[in-house]
Amino acid sequence: MNALELQIIVGSTRPGRAADRFLPWLLDRVGDHEAFSARLLDLRDWDLPFFQEPTELMVAGRFSTPTVARWNDTVAGGDAYLFVFPEYNHSVPAVLKNAFDHALGTRLRNKPAGFVAYSGGPIAGARAVEHMVGITVEREMAPLRNAVLLGGVGRAFDEDGRPVDPMTDHALGILLDDLAWWGEALRRARAVGELPPARQRPMRVQAGG
Repeated sequence: MNALELQIIVGSTRPGRAADRFLPWLLDRVGDHEAFSARLLDLRDWDLPFFQEPTELMVAGRFSTPTVARWNDTVAGGDAYLFVFPEYNHSVPAVLKNAFDHALGTRLRNKPAGFVAYSGGPIAGARAVEHMVGITVEREMAPLRNAVLLGGVGRAFDEDGRPVDPMTDHALGILLDDLAWWGEALRRARAVGELPPARQRPMRVQAGG
């Protein structure tokens, strides 16, 4: 059985971001999971412009810059996605939403999405996860119920970058198992055949197709 490509998308680009404290732990845990071949996509490494793709380019499947085209080619290769992000003002960072908007067409649909969210307060990014659920559903992805929520993130990891609370490690294990199960199930389903995107089906009916 071929390993699933799990794309880990880091949705913060701020200097000194808290994600850098726990990313090595997260990547180690993903690397230990036999289901995955991991690919880290750090938005710091992608000079994506603010989303303003012309409609005519989107319809034609073309892109305004080489970076946008490369981003689309890259994210299309994922079988499952793990979004890692902080909560900003009860929502997701603008750079993550912008990167998501740039992933056009059917590149993400019928694939699972998991979430690791964090904040300095006790809510731990839960409100940002709720927003990401709505965003991923709109793309016809399969957002997972179980997430890793890291509250008080500045105190949640020790000097070695390991979680202070052992339940954090347990929560990540659950999420990775869920991503593996859904990733394989949806990969098999896509191989059998996919329904046309929801937005296309009313047009087909009107056209008599």
